[in-house]
Amino acid sequence: MHNRETILLVGHGSRHQPGNREILKFCDQWRERHPAWSIEVCFIELASPLLDAGLDAAAAHAGTVIVVPLILNAAGHVKVEIPEYLEQARQRHPRTTFVYASHLGVNDTVLQILQRNLQQRMQQLDMPDPKTTGVILLGRGSSDRAANGELAKMTRWLFEESEHDLVELAFTGVTHPRVESVVRRQISLGMSQIIVLPYYLFTGTLMERIKRQLNHLTVQYPHVRFSLAGYFGFEEEVFALLDERVSEVRGEGGERQPLVCDGCSFRQAAHHTHHHHGSQI
Repeated sequence: MHNRETILLVGHGSRHQPGNREILKFCDQWRERHPAWSIEVCFIELASPLLDAGLDAAAAHAGTVIVVPLILNAAGHVKVEIPEYLEQARQRHPRTTFVYASHLGVNDTVLQILQRNLQQRMQQLDMPDPKTTGVILLGRGSSDRAANGELAKMTRWLFEESEHDLVELAFTGVTHPRVESVVRRQISLGMSQIIVLPYYLFTGTLMERIKRQLNHLTVQYPHVRFSLAGYFGFEEEVFALLDERVSEVRGEGGERQPLVCDGCSFRQAAHHTHHHHGSQI
């Protein structure tokens, strides 16, 4: 029986190899912050090692495996897919204890990243009037309404902590509204500048698409200034949140927050829908 503890960081995985390399680089930086920790990395899809192989490798030399999803919002992957793989791993490795940490979630820590990105974009635009500068929080859409609701909550928080009259939510796929329709609405309401804040951890095919979309919109609306913020995987707050998630499951921090789930209907449908957006990443 191994007494060693291993932390298994679970990234999403992307068809865009630079995104996968960023997750590996992120993991290396997290290891540097905690040289005494054993930290390994795997992916849900589209990259190696996949989750089942990552669980097996971690269990081969650890009595306890802490599974930490490097994911912002809880949709099908967090609520259904990872727990199913965990249950299968427990059956394969009955002598190993598998502990599931919370995803990054909606909190003041993530809000701080968005506020800083917004301020940087305002500076890039030479500090225009926030009353005529629209803000669009752009996230990955989901078939899980609770996951979309987490983004809506963050959008509201950002609005309340800023002086901007328009802080709105858009999605890159699966659900609506899309960024083009929100841009059109904001321009019709008199916005002279529009800042787009991607709600993404790392690069990928969707981030590349967002860049192309903003280029198209710049041509389509030459009288409006657009500014696109970066994703925030390497921000200090992300590392701090992961530290918190590990502390929570070790019993060192506060109580772990339960997942908000749409109910049985989502879980039953998740087998058919949770790959819907993944193929675009």
